[in-house]
Amino acid sequence: QVQLVESGGGLVPPGGSLSLSCAASGSIRELRTMYWYRQAPGKQRGLVAAITPGGSPTYVNSVKGRFTVSRDLAKRTWYLQMDSLKPEDTAVYYCNAFVLSLTYENLEVWGQGTLVTVSS
Repeated sequence: QVQLVESGGGLVPPGGSLSLSCAASGSIRELRTMYWYRQAPGKQRGLVAAITPGGSPTYVNSVKGRFTVSRDLAKRTWYLQMDSLKPEDTAVYYCNAFVLSLTYENLEVWGQGTLVTVSS
């Protein structure tokens, strides 16, 4: 059993900053690429950022230069630092990861989601 627990959502004014974290726990042998997705009201869930275990980040164009993804493998935790937030960043943010379990199963795991609201 593998769980992802997110934290850090909330209400922030336009131009503000917020940091999300996602902690993995359970029967993990290897944590593979780690992701952040978001789903705005009435829209499909979409990829925001990803980071490999080696630390190579990828961003969707709409957040490049404003969001930073990072990870701490020792803590099995990854982060999303969001700066210069815009109202259109309002969404439920989900973390996601592919994990090799202790029993050598390849698992895809999702966090519970955390709401980020950008509004004055």
